[in-house]
Amino acid sequence: MTVLPDDGLSLAAEFPDATHEQWQRLVEGVLRKSGKEVSGAAAEDALSTTLEDGLRARPLYTADDSAPDPGLPGFAPFVRGGRPEGNTLGGWDVRQQHTAADGAAVLGDLENGVTSLWLVAGADGIPVSSLDRVLDGVYLDLAPVVLDAGRDVEPAARELLRLYQERGVAKGAARGNLGADPLGHEARTGDGGLDFAPVAALAGLCAEEYPGLRALTVDALPYHEAGGSAAQELGSSLATGVAYLRELTEAGLSVQQAVAQLEFRYAATADQFLTIAKLRAARRLWARVTEVCGAPGGQVQHAVTSPVMMSRRDPWVNMLRTTVATLAAGVGGADAVTVLPFDHALGLPDAFARRIARNTSTILVEESHLSRVIDPAGGSWYVERLTDELAHAGWEFFQWIEREGGQAAALRSGRLGQDLARTWEARSAKLAKRREPVTGVSEFPNLAERLVERAPAPVPPSGGLPRVRRDEAFEALRARSDAHLAATGSRPRIFLAALGPAAAHTARLTFASNLFQAGGIEPVTEGAFEDSGATEVCLCSSDTLYEERAAEVAGELKTTGAGHVFLAGRPGQYPDVDAYVFAGCDAVAVLSATLDRMGVS
Repeated sequence: MTVLPDDGLSLAAEFPDATHEQWQRLVEGVLRKSGKEVSGAAAEDALSTTLEDGLRARPLYTADDSAPDPGLPGFAPFVRGGRPEGNTLGGWDVRQQHTAADGAAVLGDLENGVTSLWLVAGADGIPVSSLDRVLDGVYLDLAPVVLDAGRDVEPAARELLRLYQERGVAKGAARGNLGADPLGHEARTGDGGLDFAPVAALAGLCAEEYPGLRALTVDALPYHEAGGSAAQELGSSLATGVAYLRELTEAGLSVQQAVAQLEFRYAATADQFLTIAKLRAARRLWARVTEVCGAPGGQVQHAVTSPVMMSRRDPWVNMLRTTVATLAAGVGGADAVTVLPFDHALGLPDAFARRIARNTSTILVEESHLSRVIDPAGGSWYVERLTDELAHAGWEFFQWIEREGGQAAALRSGRLGQDLARTWEARSAKLAKRREPVTGVSEFPNLAERLVERAPAPVPPSGGLPRVRRDEAFEALRARSDAHLAATGSRPRIFLAALGPAAAHTARLTFASNLFQAGGIEPVTEGAFEDSGATEVCLCSSDTLYEERAAEVAGELKTTGAGHVFLAGRPGQYPDVDAYVFAGCDAVAVLSATLDRMGVS
């Protein structure tokens, strides 16, 4: 909404109103300079960005880009938040994950800003018998506990309930989630043999005696970590939630009771607008499900910074990624947010990493005042339109799963896994071509960095859907280089032959250096090729100098022992040049083949 000053003067009064068509003509002029002759809507489309799920982000959004009325915060369809007051009373719930039986770390988090605990218990984390020790000194009536115990959910839940009783916590004061998620466990492990009856019994107990406890978590992370898109994550979570509603109502709970037993967990990524839209769309979709079921209500959301985006090389950059993801989760209206420590991919986090993780939320809430506005993205034409488009894509995927027979059937048939794999294959191609750069890994790598070492973390469950990472292809290349360094005392090398003055070669020399270091190959730029210890060369210069000298220099390098000659630039016709590297080339394929020729196994 635009608020005019009291005197009625508009700051834009002296400027004529601009039309959409005028803007398009300016775009046409810019594109024409780059050799593209397009006009009107086609010019605008040329500047659009293709997203997953068939979505496109356009360069300009106006009031004409309408979306359905998002309603009011705290009211159906809950697009603008699950509560009328949003997170303005005290920010979101800062929920930290613990996978090891470290009571000191738990207390340290709670004393320094964490407001709830997420405990990975059972065979894949904290032993159930150790929960008493891990929670020693924790005021269980003040700190909500969320369990994540996989197959061991029933004994872990019973142990937590025993601790509540033993420590005199009133049933009405117990808060959190017992973490039952049979379909999530099956997605992780391929183990579909979990009996739902104990889960239903726990849900009934919570519904009757523990009003602040929920029994089930609908965890969408297994689908995100398998390479799924935002719409696939949404659709899978809806299908899982519907499956749980069916099981709970068949076990005797009312629809209202069953809905109240579910909490949803989503990934928050460094794509801030997509994360904001995903959380808003998730609430809208679940509101539609509960409306049809006859028990309209909102969705309780727990957002977790994406494990897929966490890198092992240059892990300090993960602080930036998780900060953006946390901001997006908060703006998107998540009720609870878990910030994974920057060293999450390397093992158990140290005290510094845990501190940075919890302080990420604290700074955004207390210093950036992010929670002082309800639904900060509300009213943005782009966000509202993206929310609507993503909601439709997620609903379409949910309907596909239902046609397959439901979430369990889609998992067991392998069809869901195949669909996720296709999405990841397409994304992997973008990562390989560095169309989706990973800072510190595929872009701006540092071969001299000392790898961060951490104590091993418990091995997460496996056997079901795969766990992917954005850095995995480049990490494999760097591991080959590290092994070569350990065996020979030096990294594989490539000689960068700069032709002409610095103004002619600097840009492509920098590009080539960056590219080859991403594969663990050390660029040599000083001295002569014969003294470099390299067998491969990359020519770096301008197109004009290539025309004049590339063929001659490439031939000389071959004569002096170069086994393979690259040229940094678009493919051309130069004798003795074997391959070309350029922006958009398949970097992983180029680097892998180069290491193969160098004998780096």
